[in-house]
Amino acid sequence: MGKNIYVGNLSYSSTDEDLRAAFEQYGEVLSARVITDRDTGRSRGFGFVEMDEGAADEAIQAMNGSELQGRALRVNEARPRQPRPPRNW
Repeated sequence: MGKNIYVGNLSYSSTDEDLRAAFEQYGEVLSARVITDRDTGRSRGFGFVEMDEGAADEAIQAMNGSELQGRALRVNEARPRQPRPPRNW
């Protein structure tokens, strides 16, 4: 099982492929996903990369603060998603 990595401060033009290419130099990328706005399809400025444990730790150390497409990235281990209460319409 892999470790999930949060990548923040992405360029709004970043794609899944850009994210994958940036992290592949540290090991096998199991998945790379830029989160997009539902209405516009444009990047929301963050994404997630899944890698195996050892490679993920190395990638977090190396990529945090590094530059991708002119923006300094914020990279850390992703926190588990918190359950949200149901929306009452």
